[in-house]
Amino acid sequence: MIDEANMEQFAAIDLGSNSFHLVVARQEQHALTVIDRERDMVRLAAGLDGKNLLTEEASERALACLSRFGERLRGLKADNVRVVGTNALRKAKNSRQFIARAEQALGFSIEIISGVEEARLVYLGAARTLQGDRGRRLVIDIGGGSTEIIVGDKSEPLYLESFYMGCVSSSERFFAGGEYDQKSMRKAILKAQLELEPHIAALKSLRAQDVIGTSGTARSINNVLRENNWSETGITRAGLDMLVKHILKVGKLGKLKLNGLSEQRRPVFAGGVAVMMAIFNALDIDFMRVSEGSLREGVLHDLIGRELFEDRRAVTVLELMKRHHIDLEQGLRVRDTTLALFKQVSHLDLLKREQRLLGWAAQLHEIGLMIAHSQYHLHGGYVLENMDLPGFSRQEQGALAIMVRLHRRKYLPELIEDNVYVRSEALSIMTRLLRLGVLLNRGRLPIEMPSLQLKLEVAQVMTLEISSDWLDHHPLTAADLEQEVELLDTVDLSLRLVRI
Repeated sequence: MIDEANMEQFAAIDLGSNSFHLVVARQEQHALTVIDRERDMVRLAAGLDGKNLLTEEASERALACLSRFGERLRGLKADNVRVVGTNALRKAKNSRQFIARAEQALGFSIEIISGVEEARLVYLGAARTLQGDRGRRLVIDIGGGSTEIIVGDKSEPLYLESFYMGCVSSSERFFAGGEYDQKSMRKAILKAQLELEPHIAALKSLRAQDVIGTSGTARSINNVLRENNWSETGITRAGLDMLVKHILKVGKLGKLKLNGLSEQRRPVFAGGVAVMMAIFNALDIDFMRVSEGSLREGVLHDLIGRELFEDRRAVTVLELMKRHHIDLEQGLRVRDTTLALFKQVSHLDLLKREQRLLGWAAQLHEIGLMIAHSQYHLHGGYVLENMDLPGFSRQEQGALAIMVRLHRRKYLPELIEDNVYVRSEALSIMTRLLRLGVLLNRGRLPIEMPSLQLKLEVAQVMTLEISSDWLDHHPLTAADLEQEVELLDTVDLSLRLVRI
């Protein structure tokens, strides 16, 4: 039996390219109280081989960490835990296989988020933990494999970007042998500046007044500068210059011993410093303060917002519908019908998060009409898979895309079987429910729905009991339902229509 205290707990896990972080908190009125933190320097990005495959050694390190995290989270509701993977898992070609093992070790589902979504969550985490408003913010998060840069006003991001550079990738590329010299440092800084170059003008034009660093690299640099009396507070350009000079002076990783620098951070420290110096140079920064809030705190606030306040994904869906002139009323009709059917089979181990995804797919099922009416389900699936959708993970976008892609015409079970959304059986059920929701609202007008009874003993067999009188008054819908029976029968799925 779940402890009542656990019902109030929320947890976020950040599967970073360098470190894995766990934070557990309790929502008390309008305050968020952190009650536990765990961190493990897994160095997942360092475990990518030349073909961008996670090595077994790196996978085992990660799985051992997740087993420990899983023990701490035992008893929490699935909907109160969110786990996100970042750049290393975005790059890994075998991430799907790793995630299947990782979910088993952890006991909770894992999402891979895009770089832009990572940036949004980083900004949210920083904004919620900063004291005082000093004007427009420039938030910089140097991770293991990527760097996120965001400009925003208060809690609202205005500019989000993710760059393929980080403390692990920079250290491996330019300081792989543990040797530090002027030439390698110059190349590392220049490479990072080149990555930033196309965005410099836009970032400067936003005129941020408050520069904020988050995550391990910024905190480590800040600690080192303070502990070695190179800066009284925050990260300064003068302090960075002295730090770079010191790194070059010692010349070797084995001799790099600084007050404030942990042994775990030491192997990737020089790469992170190079990226930070490049950002200071490119954006003419003189001072940066450091925030305790970062990706994991952003994930936590976003998760609690989903459950108690406003779900950013719902906002994204509404914005898409308005921007692309989707019929709002038809979307709501299809959503209501589809979710009514979902409730009748929700006893089959279907999750609350899956109900939400199905509702959003119903609202967005006609998004492909913005391209063309012909084959609009194909266009809609492509658009949803490739757009930046704030709040959604890659797996969630994949599930939305598949449901919209398959909501009409030919049913292709191989798309569901090959997707990265782990619960394929649930996705199959959700897709068929959406097809029924669309068919029952083919008239595109407010109508009184018949009494519907949906039964699903096994995933492959659905039985729909529906009023015979209603079908007689809606012959086109009746014909569509009969055709649906035939379409599903060709792929070994059964839909039985029972007139009552």
